[in-house]
Amino acid sequence: MSNNLPSTPSAIVFAYHNVGVRCLKVLLAHGVDVRMVITHTDNPQETIWFDSVAATAAAYGIPVITPNDPNRDDVVAQLAVLQTDFLFSFYYRLMLKAPLLALPTHGAYNMHGSLLPKFRGRAPVNWAVLHGASETGATLHAMALKPDAGDIFAQSSVPILPDDDAKTVFDKVTDAAERALTSALPGLLDGTARGTPQDLAQGSYFGGRTPEDGRIRWEYNTRAIHNLVRAVAPPYYPGAFFEVAGKCIRLWKTRVLEPATAHSPGIRIDQDRVLIDCCDGVLQVLRADVDGVPLEAANFVQHFGTPHIKFDLTSL
Repeated sequence: MSNNLPSTPSAIVFAYHNVGVRCLKVLLAHGVDVRMVITHTDNPQETIWFDSVAATAAAYGIPVITPNDPNRDDVVAQLAVLQTDFLFSFYYRLMLKAPLLALPTHGAYNMHGSLLPKFRGRAPVNWAVLHGASETGATLHAMALKPDAGDIFAQSSVPILPDDDAKTVFDKVTDAAERALTSALPGLLDGTARGTPQDLAQGSYFGGRTPEDGRIRWEYNTRAIHNLVRAVAPPYYPGAFFEVAGKCIRLWKTRVLEPATAHSPGIRIDQDRVLIDCCDGVLQVLRADVDGVPLEAANFVQHFGTPHIKFDLTSL
């Protein structure tokens, strides 16, 4: 890798989502010549609640392509002609293989939504919330053939509060990503930056999540169920859910009640509250629906014909 950088360094940028938009703007603010942006075509089956990288690039007059497979020979050849100093990946969803990583003369760098080496892999924000982590953040690291395993060049941490949902945490991580890139970029652009190797034994790799992963298991403790609700709340996923009395209940927001007391799992109304009894405590339901209709204490009996339903754990 050459150490001789031009006065106006150039880059190709793979990006998507709010992190992609914010980090692209950081590059432009630092005078980087972004010669091409590679992003995704929005999936019509997905709720697009985030900003558009394609629209942002177009506003700055940057060419945009949206290949289904960025590793195709013709795509690699198209990008090779640009002869850029850097490659950056900001929340781009596809793996970049060796031919792409070899294109830039001064390295390929990725922004990951956790404090590596923790929560490597897919959906890092959701996994951090699900595991009850009290802290996460963003990491700028060198890209290697092994995902999320390259040397670390910058990190910025954020707290995860006990009732933060995934969207709240993702917004914090987006800010952290902007800070991490802003911190590292001057050293990258003048050739003085040095990375720190990761100790992968200090973290774990996680795969992607599906809507079915939001199914509630009543053998889990109260805090674990609360964390699941937080981790899969909209707009990321269609919520934590369970079936009872032939109906599907989706939980959007809950609160752990103290002091914790053991109960036989079930759902009930208590004056103006909907409560869920778990094996070791109680959750208050702050927002939920039954088959798409809002669930409240006032309409609980209308939905179920009774103020208290105990769960049949043998059928859940």
